[in-house]
Amino acid sequence: MELLFLEPVFKEAIWGGTKLRDSFGYDIPSDTTGECWAISAHKNGDCKIAGGRYDGKYLSQLWEEEPELFGNYPGDQFPLLIKIIDAKNDLSIQVHPDDAYAAEHENGSLGKTECWYVLDCEPDTKIVIGHNAKDKKELEEMIRQGRWSEFIRVVDVKKGDFFQINPGCLHAIKGGTVILETQQSSDITYRVYDYDRLSNGKPRQLHVEQSIDTIVAPFEPAKCDTYTENLQGAEHKHLITCPFYSVDKYDVDGVFTIEFDKYFTDVSVVEGSGTVNGIPVEKGQHFIVPAGYGKCRFEGVMSLICSTPEKH
Repeated sequence: MELLFLEPVFKEAIWGGTKLRDSFGYDIPSDTTGECWAISAHKNGDCKIAGGRYDGKYLSQLWEEEPELFGNYPGDQFPLLIKIIDAKNDLSIQVHPDDAYAAEHENGSLGKTECWYVLDCEPDTKIVIGHNAKDKKELEEMIRQGRWSEFIRVVDVKKGDFFQINPGCLHAIKGGTVILETQQSSDITYRVYDYDRLSNGKPRQLHVEQSIDTIVAPFEPAKCDTYTENLQGAEHKHLITCPFYSVDKYDVDGVFTIEFDKYFTDVSVVEGSGTVNGIPVEKGQHFIVPAGYGKCRFEGVMSLICSTPEKH
């Protein structure tokens, strides 16, 4: 059984920059590249397997043809999508629907629960998480009247911060931030406000009615079951377990051995370099550990962010 290394897919964006090239060494399409879809089988960005017996196959193909690689995880689509996001400028103020709303209004798509690990950010950077409306009525009034500074909840952010973004949570990454995002495999985003920016001379599409439908009021921060422990060869930080995924960070220093026991595991090398079972790996590489693979022996100095799907 082999580890499944992937070729990323890149997305240009009005707010994107060059850090995916400058920090990760990726061959990006332009100086306004916002997203690296690192592990994805979504139709809008399907990663190819790089090397090994499945070289050149799309991840979506493997999901259909070799379900045992993924522990026969239930469902008709690969459940997770792992991204690195370079926000040179502010993203729009937005919200994602849950599974039920997306299934009804977005042609059966999954909803979008996601979480952010802040890989880097400039000093004094902020992030938008939540809003200040006391109920749904005030929320609708604030949006329709454009009372954005009153409505939007802004918090400070620093490297190493972690945020869980449940459906219905108003949010936006602001300029100067690089994050690793773990999310359901969905590309549904409702923009409620975009700073009146123009793209190709025209304002970008807003989704005001869908946003009012889906934003939860009043805002309540998501609860995270985060803890840290020292293991032999690594510091382990459990970030969250929610109904869709479990996410962990491992800071490896020396030799660290682990057996991932649930379904399959997505692994992103976000700092440093070394080997996994003798295979060289470095910052910016992403791979899937198939179900039943057995032990992974990491050697070197590197930081890994790992995610497994939860059965729900």
